[in-house]
Formats: sequence, C-alpha cells, structure tokens
Amino acid sequence: MSKWRERASIVRRDVEVSWLQWSLIAWLLIAAWFIWQRWPYIYWLALGDTDDNMRLMQVRGLLSGQGWYDLTQYRLNPPEGFNIHWSRLVDLPIAGLILFFRLFTSDFWAQRLAVGIAPLIPLSIVIGSIAFTVRRLIAPLAYPLAIVMIAFGCTVAMLMFMPERIDHHGWQLAFLCLTVAGLADDHRFRAGAIIGLSSAASLTIGLEMLPYCAMAGAIVALRWIWDRDQVVQLKVYALTLAGGTALGFAGFTSYANMAMRCDALTPVYLTVMTVAGALLFLLGLWNPASRIVRLAASVAAGAALGAGFALVFPQCLGRPEGVSPELARLWLNNVREAKPIYQHPLRTAIPIAVMPLIGLVGTIVACWLDWRRHRSVRWIPVGLFSIFACAMLLWQVRAGPAAQLLAVPGATALVWIVLPWLRKRRSMALRVVGTAAACIAIGGLFTGVLLRWFPIDPPSKRVQTVNRANARCTSLPRLQQLNRIPAQIVFTHVDLGPRLITTTHFDAIAGPYHRNGDAILDVHHAFMGTPQQFRAIAKRHHATLLLTCPNMSETTVYRSRAPGGFYDQLAHGKTFDFLTPVELPKGSPFKAWKIN
Repeated sequence: MSKWRERASIVRRDVEVSWLQWSLIAWLLIAAWFIWQRWPYIYWLALGDTDDNMRLMQVRGLLSGQGWYDLTQYRLNPPEGFNIHWSRLVDLPIAGLILFFRLFTSDFWAQRLAVGIAPLIPLSIVIGSIAFTVRRLIAPLAYPLAIVMIAFGCTVAMLMFMPERIDHHGWQLAFLCLTVAGLADDHRFRAGAIIGLSSAASLTIGLEMLPYCAMAGAIVALRWIWDRDQVVQLKVYALTLAGGTALGFAGFTSYANMAMRCDALTPVYLTVMTVAGALLFLLGLWNPASRIVRLAASVAAGAALGAGFALVFPQCLGRPEGVSPELARLWLNNVREAKPIYQHPLRTAIPIAVMPLIGLVGTIVACWLDWRRHRSVRWIPVGLFSIFACAMLLWQVRAGPAAQLLAVPGATALVWIVLPWLRKRRSMALRVVGTAAACIAIGGLFTGVLLRWFPIDPPSKRVQTVNRANARCTSLPRLQQLNRIPAQIVFTHVDLGPRLITTTHFDAIAGPYHRNGDAILDVHHAFMGTPQQFRAIAKRHHATLLLTCPNMSETTVYRSRAPGGFYDQLAHGKTFDFLTPVELPKGSPFKAWKIN
C-alpha cells in the first residue's frame, strides 16, 4: 500500500510541475482526434465559411507573388478588385505549412493539409493559457479538469479551431485567453507584458476583440488604483501595448488600411493605442500615494482620451464599418452573427449560453469565497471579464466563443468546490454518481445530449431545404463540375463569390465584405430589380455568365423583399431573350445562363 501511495504521490507531483508538458500532450490528442474526425472535410477542402475561403485566396496571392501590403482580391470585381481589410499576420502559419508540405506532395494536397492543421495551432495557446490561469486561481491540479471543460463544454468555441476554420477568429480567441492568463499572473512584469502584447497582436489581426482589449486595459488600471504596488504591471502594459501596436501596424497593415478608416488597425487606432499607452505610463511614473488621487487621475486620462477620439476621429463614433444606410438595411443588418443572442432560435442560443452562465455563477462564488477566506481580489479581474463576456452576448451572438472560453475558470472552480463536498459523503454511490453528474452538468456537457434526444425549436422544412442548398452549392465536387465551362466573369450571389473563386477558374462580382458596398449593392439591385436593370449592371461588371443556386439563403432575401423582381421571375421559370441556358451536369444544384 505504501508503494502505491508513493507512486501516486510521484505522479501527482509530476502532473503538478509538468503542467505545460501535459497540456501540450492533451492538445496533441485533441488535434489528432479532430483531424481524424474531420478528414473528409480536409479531403474535400470543405471551407464552410466565406471568410475561410477568402483567407485561403489571400494566402494563395501571397505565395504567387502578390505584395505583402497589398491585400486586394483581384478575382472579385475585376479588374479593380475587392478591398480586403485584414492583415497578413494570420496568413503566415498557413503559408508556412503550405511551403513545408510542398516538399513532400502536390500543391493542392499541401493546401488541404495546411488548412486542416493551421486552425489547431492557436488551440494550443488556448489550452496552455487556461491551464495556467486555473493553476494560479484554483489549484495546481485543476488544469486537467479545465482542459476537459474546453474540449467538451465549449462546443461553440471549439468550432473556431476545427480543421478548415482558417479565419482569424481562432487566433483572436487564443490571444484573449493569453490576456486572461496575464491578468491571473502574480509576476507583475511578465503579466503586464503578456496583457499588452496579446492585446496588440489581437488588434493587429482585427478589431473584433477591441472591447475585450479595452476591458483588459481598464482592469489593469483598476488594479493599480486599488493597489499602488501594481505600478510595474501598469507601466509594462502601457509600453508593450503602444509598442506592440506600432510594430503590428508597421509590419502588417495593408496599403488600404493606411486611410483613416474605423474598421481595422489604421492610423486611427494606432493613435488611440499609442496615446493610451503614453497616458498610462505617465500615470505609472507619477504613481500618487492616495487611492482617490489615482482614481481621479485615471478618470481624467480616460475622459481626455475619449474626448480626443471624438474630436479628432468623429467619423468613428458610429458604426465602424462606415456603410451606407441602404447597404446596412439590405445586407449588414441581416448578418446573423451580428444579432443579439435573444434574437436567435433556442436551438442556437442554448448551446451558446449554458457554459457562460455556469461560468458566471462559478466566478461569482469563487470571488466571494476568495475574499471571505483570504481577503484576496485575485479572482476579480477574471470575474469582470466573465461578466463582460456574458453582457456582450446581448449585443452580438458572435461573442459566444469568447464567452464560453472565459467561463472555463469559473466552471472549473465550481466543480472544484462541489467535489470536496461530495467526497465527504458516506454513500459510495452518491460520491461516484454525484461527481460524474456535477462534472457533466457544470461543464455544460448535457446541452449536446439534450438537443440530440429532445430537439428544441427544430428547424422547419423550409429551413432544412435552405440548409441543403447551402451545402450542395458549396461542395467541391459540384463546384469543380463548373470548370467545364470556359473561364469568365460570373454574376452570382454575394455569399457564393468567395467559394466560387477558391474552387473554380471563374472570377466573381462580390463577396460579403463591407468595404466593397457598391459591388454588394449592385448584386442586390440586379437580382431584386427589373430584368433590364440586371442586364445593365451585369454589362457594367463585364459579367458573361449568370450562376444561381436555387433556395440558397441569399435567394430567399431576393424573393421575399422583391416579389416580381428579376430573380423572383427567374425562379418561377420565366425566360429572357438576353439569357441563354447553359447545360450543366445531371444532378447539379446550380442553374446557369450565358448573358448575351
């Protein structure tokens, strides 16, 4: 018995000390499982989202010699091209993997493998960061439980790291988790550097996490207001935020982002982050002894920053996209992920909301117990982030993945609190069953079972029809059948444009990217207007082929908003003298016409 206890003690110490090694092993196992599970998606290059397709096109352009700072997509709206406002930072790992796999296989297989593996890289940062956080806040042995929570409880967040999901959201979530790890770190210099650099990297990629970056800065300032000894963290954070943002701007900002735009890291936000860093650093140099003075000075600095932003960049006080009212009405306001969670069906809202709510409860309980037992405020920064993430769901449902990951420390703490109580029960059955039930329930794992066996708000037959059309018209085999038709400019739906240029030799007119509002409106006007209007718009864009996908989501908008319009007439089988039907392979989900 003593030998077994000694071995158990050795294993326990190894798991505690070698936490990073074991976290990476867990990541490798999860990654291997995802690659095996999603191999058909990798094989068929099933880039399911328009942004994933556009990311691959951006990488292809880079590897084909397109300029580092030129992110224009020339196969949309040729010859002018489409303004893509992203950065090259996320392109680097994908391009590196393609170049590596080219040494052993064909270019097409290199691309397949690269887009299958690349999304899993930021997942390693997520697992390592959350493992670090729970070790600091809960216990050295709590991180395996947190990894289980990530793998099984964060169902929506994990979709951001699946093979083929090469959009930038996975990297932004990784840097967000790294920011939380910095907030939980007791080493003040290191914590300030981690928070500042991860925020700068996230802003370099895009502004989706700007509210979280601002929240992180506010928490750093509040910690300094509460505890004057946190001045080292404040100053390091200020310098790394300003310096990291400047380096990100210099190294990755495209030519198009040199303008005073509000939707990316442009001179607008470079100025804001540099001034914010300078103000915080000056506050740290001053470091007044009075807590009231520190609070007043921080409020004054924040007010000055806000007033300066409003006066110097008034164009950024509204929607950052800067789109016209017509484009917002016809397109942007209808983007599902930009709607609050309460405007989504229950089958969508419940899997997203369960984990954040559980994590919120756990965080509040952990904060209260930590203060009651130790008079400590270590949990407060994570608690503020968790509350903020839940509130963000009421603004846009796209905040769901971040809210789930930020809930993991709180949910882990709740299990860590419940398990000791269960271990003290005399009944073996209660201990075993109760422990399993607590882990499943608190981890949010029951939502998948609940929705599988008891469907909530099931989709209607019409929605199922639309979903089938969306899947068939974006499948690689169906799209590559179109390559039998000579290459030309194709007039098709906005949401089909990026997938079409990724998988075929055709060029298209538009994609769902707000800086190109005129082209997006042209497509909507053409499909919802008169046949003569369609013909004029198609001619202006030099389009010689019309391609439609009946019942695709976008087509329902054309028909519902413009009954009797060009697309509605086309869907009802009406013919036009300027359109000649093009024969497609049997079973093709598309319809095509030559534009005369």
